[in-house]
Amino acid sequence: MDTSVLDLPAPTAARVRRPGWRDPRLLVGVALIAGSVALGSWVVTDAQRTVPVYVARDTLVPGGGLTSAALVVADVRLGERADGYLRADSPLPDDAVLLRTVGAGELVPAAAVGAASDLGVRAVPVPLSGAAPTGLGAGSRVDLWWSPADVERTGQVVPRQLAAGLTVAELSSPDGAFAGGGSRTVHVLVPEGDLPAVLGALSSEGTVGVVPVPGG
Repeated sequence: MDTSVLDLPAPTAARVRRPGWRDPRLLVGVALIAGSVALGSWVVTDAQRTVPVYVARDTLVPGGGLTSAALVVADVRLGERADGYLRADSPLPDDAVLLRTVGAGELVPAAAVGAASDLGVRAVPVPLSGAAPTGLGAGSRVDLWWSPADVERTGQVVPRQLAAGLTVAELSSPDGAFAGGGSRTVHVLVPEGDLPAVLGALSSEGTVGVVPVPGG
């Protein structure tokens, strides 16, 4: 029995073509790598970018004007929060005043600056009957209490609170010079709604006491 063997052609190995510069897959890969590098570089640069902002040299109180003498400039990294503070690369606002207390060394918030018409407080001088309480000064928080003259004579009338949590604008001596001890006058920022009670007590017989708020 004859057996014949068929000679089949040997299979040809498929050759992988090296992608050319016009291959869409290569172009997409290059674009992704370049985009990642650019994004990473932008993130690092943005994180290291500083902006000049104003910092309170000393405690600033509501109603106080903004001057270069009361401020210092610091370069800080704030990122997206930079617009929330008073930038030093722009001129100071004309006729602007502080609307709230800014502590010494604190960045000045843009929201803390406004016009005098936006203020809801008025500075009222309150004479101290004795030495100023320890630590009392600009920016301190105090309560005002009224003791009628009858309290000093009979001790039967209970003092009453006139206003609470007020900010001290300044502490001055009788001649107007700033000082921290002895008999002084404390200028307190009183909300407009409390003015009648405070001014009425100051003009009547009795004593208006300035009581520091703990931690204030």
